[in-house]
Amino acid sequence: MSDHPSLENRHQILTIYGRNAVFEALSDPTIACLRLHWATSNQESSATKRILETSKARGIPLREHTRKTLSRISRNGKQDQGVALDITCDKFSSFEQLTCWISDPKLRLRVLALDSITNPQNVGMIIRSAVAGGVDAILYPRKGVATLGPLVIKASAGIVFKAPIIACDTLPPALQQLQAAGASVASLEGNSVTSLFDYRPATSVVYVLGGETSGVSSVVSSLANVKLHIPMGSGVESLNVAVAASLVAYSDYVRRSADIPDA
Repeated sequence: MSDHPSLENRHQILTIYGRNAVFEALSDPTIACLRLHWATSNQESSATKRILETSKARGIPLREHTRKTLSRISRNGKQDQGVALDITCDKFSSFEQLTCWISDPKLRLRVLALDSITNPQNVGMIIRSAVAGGVDAILYPRKGVATLGPLVIKASAGIVFKAPIIACDTLPPALQQLQAAGASVASLEGNSVTSLFDYRPATSVVYVLGGETSGVSSVVSSLANVKLHIPMGSGVESLNVAVAASLVAYSDYVRRSADIPDA
């Protein structure tokens, strides 16, 4: 039987790379590892030896490749160090599945979307906060956002593997499709009128967090159904985007604790 993922579950496969990241994943029995990809040019060392031994002990299939082929699998030939690992992330879903959920009026989902956030540390912390705060999905563009690689995984403290991540190619078309399915798009922008904590979404909502330098992009801002700000005192102009993500993730908890009914 082939060990290649089917079309139905391919969106749940995350390929990580780099010797430290791969070894740490192999050493965690809670992470479902599918196959180890190995460059035939790898030289024997203590690092490569422990990876191969740990993989063999877990019964993970080994696939050997030329260095060029391995770089196509990892999509980062400069940093993969000749090793990559396919992992199954059960909470990853396809964009089509998210659209289907959004179209169900009985569901009122909270989705967090990343717009041009390029710092892996920020992205990792955003993912960690989103999972802790019970966000239903994290919309993760393949373009314009920090690669879902070792730095993001480390910053999330491994929570990436348990996160409800949904990939899309680019953000604006994805937002338009979700709007067509019934969702509202709420962009976090400091110069807006409505407070995040006053917002009462009556449908599923996609909260968009903007990049570290320029915030929400102009094209995404133009698509937003509502623009929200986080109230700040003492002349503070802005918060780190990862901190803002935490407040968004926990905004429902704030409303519940204040006993304020939703719309």
